[in-house]
Amino acid sequence: MVPTVFWFIPIAGILALLFARILYVQMKKKDPGNERMQEIAGLVQEGAMAYLRQQYKVVAIVFLVTSIFFAIAAYSLNLMSRYTPFSFLTGGVFSALAGYVGMLAATHAASRVARAAQDSLNAGLQVALRGGAVLSFGVVGFALLDVSIWFYILNYFFQGDPQSKMLTITTIMLTFGMGASLQALFARVGGGIFTKAADMGADLVGKNDAGLAEDDPRNPAVIADNVGDNVGDVAGMGADLYESYAGAILAAAALFASSSQGLSLDTQTKYVLLPMIIGGLGVIFSIISLFIVKAKNSSGMKELVGSINNGIWLSSVLIAGATFVVTSQLGLQNWLGLSLSVTLGLLVGVVIGVWVNYQTSQDYQPTQRVAESAATSSATVITSGLELGMNSTSVPVIAVCIGMVGAFFCASGFSLSVSNIAQGLSGIAMAAVGMLANLGFVLATDAFGAIADNAGGNAEMAKLPGHVRQRTDMLDAVGNTTAATGKGFAIGSAALTAMALLASYVEEIKLALLRKGDINLVINNQEVPLAKANILDLVNYYQVHAMNPKFIVGAFIGAMAVLVFIGLTTGAVSKVAKKMVAEVRRQFSNPRILDGSESPEYQRCIQISTQGAQRAMIIPALLAVITPIITGVFLGVAGVMGLLLSAMTTGFGMAVFLANAGGAWDNAKKYIEEGHLGGKGSAAHKAAVIGDMVGDPCKDTSGPALNILIKLMSMVAIVTAGITILF
Repeated sequence: MVPTVFWFIPIAGILALLFARILYVQMKKKDPGNERMQEIAGLVQEGAMAYLRQQYKVVAIVFLVTSIFFAIAAYSLNLMSRYTPFSFLTGGVFSALAGYVGMLAATHAASRVARAAQDSLNAGLQVALRGGAVLSFGVVGFALLDVSIWFYILNYFFQGDPQSKMLTITTIMLTFGMGASLQALFARVGGGIFTKAADMGADLVGKNDAGLAEDDPRNPAVIADNVGDNVGDVAGMGADLYESYAGAILAAAALFASSSQGLSLDTQTKYVLLPMIIGGLGVIFSIISLFIVKAKNSSGMKELVGSINNGIWLSSVLIAGATFVVTSQLGLQNWLGLSLSVTLGLLVGVVIGVWVNYQTSQDYQPTQRVAESAATSSATVITSGLELGMNSTSVPVIAVCIGMVGAFFCASGFSLSVSNIAQGLSGIAMAAVGMLANLGFVLATDAFGAIADNAGGNAEMAKLPGHVRQRTDMLDAVGNTTAATGKGFAIGSAALTAMALLASYVEEIKLALLRKGDINLVINNQEVPLAKANILDLVNYYQVHAMNPKFIVGAFIGAMAVLVFIGLTTGAVSKVAKKMVAEVRRQFSNPRILDGSESPEYQRCIQISTQGAQRAMIIPALLAVITPIITGVFLGVAGVMGLLLSAMTTGFGMAVFLANAGGAWDNAKKYIEEGHLGGKGSAAHKAAVIGDMVGDPCKDTSGPALNILIKLMSMVAIVTAGITILF
């Protein structure tokens, strides 16, 4: 039987889904605008859904093949749990479902935001924010529901030693995380390639060649660009953060199962359920925070961002306070240290978000300096953005390091001794859970930017009054800033979760050895019972240290894999964009399109992005899956540990660099478009557009996908641990 407190978790998941449903129904009741606005919204929705249907066909084939492989490994070779194929599939299905629901809401919301913005800035803000909240609460609702269902099933059917019950259950549940991670990588990479290829085609030819305004209906790539905002920044982002959220909870649960070995089964269960309970609390406090965000027609950028930041701060404070109450009421021995770990995670997320906002917002000097460099040439814009991106990694890296050490210190009984390593690593995992606990609110503020961007395009193409576009542009600019904050939470949590997954990998190696029939480990000529071996015993047994050439080679491969992944995804955007540019120029050769007497072939551009994205996303995904398996076969456990550690550190730094450089290039262009340095159409503006296009694949394709890559490689290593120990 499960303890009574367990039922709070599925109830919180259902609450989140019901709230998302209510918001969706309320949003659908809003005025969708005139006939032209509805026609444009219909074209975008049709293109977005067509893309998703095609993507899910490709992903379904990959999942089917992978599941068959897992079934053979589990049922014929006994190399993994027999639940693994099913857990893997449900992770992918729920991840895809969360992205689909969010995109459905976003495509319906855009025209309604444009119509609401005719009345007031606050009306547009509320519709856009609630449209984004359908995605965010769908993500957390599906994640909590799926995790709680799997826990209940595995707890009910478990047969074996009660002392190993929680460890076995949580390790099996990690394969659910692999399914979510793999689907998220396809969604992020495919969606990112689609949206940035369309964006580059629309900007390079539409703006720089033809001198058209943003979202001019004469631009053949304009609908594809708006479709891309939905498939990349909504569906892709939803799958991404679903994976991050579920992965953080599962990693923490697995580490608690390990660190609580020797305690009563009831106590072990409470520890394992704790990260899920924190996620449930986050649902409640995110709902509360959503209702305090308001704006006046006279509100400027800082007032709007300040209102949203108030929601982030409120939800963070409420979650931190509730964590102290919950951990103490559960009677956990180290309740104070664990609560402080969660609080540290929240603080690190806020610090990274504030820093990223300072570095990438056009309201502050770093991005303004990038814009000023555009007065010289596009080359100086690019070099200035590279400088900003590289230097901006300092604070996030230091913040995560402090968060890791602080969480380890608090959770291990206020000590840095490795004798309490399992407890300390549990604290790091809880810091990641804390960082994502208010995802219901943070993701809503991120997704609403994409909706506002589409609303601006709708207003431009429908030729609404100028004040409507001004208001949607204001909301779009706010969305860029809140997206930077959201990326800060996602990047920081990825690093902390990846660290926790390293420890989970060691625990899975132990379970794989037990399934294989091993009884003892021989360490320094002494036998250690395998059932009682801890993380340090296994690390010593496999000689995971810097003097082991297998570990070093694995580390080199990890760094290489990150850079090759970036190269593949960036190159894919470039190849598809090249075809897009050629198509737009072909259509512009018809003078009747430029004079507005004939409509462009929008569907042709959507088709180019869709087909290009589907082909290009396969190889990066295979790289993430195959690399840990091959490394394990040839270099063993030590090689895989080196691979994962190097991928985590290199990937984290590169993700911050790419996100911040791309964000700065984007907002430097917007700074000039606001009227500075000559404004739209000036030489500085054309140079800034080039910088923005260089940054597009950085901030919306390669950068965000790195968060998934480092966790997916860890998940694959965990799932295939039984294969690794055979070599």
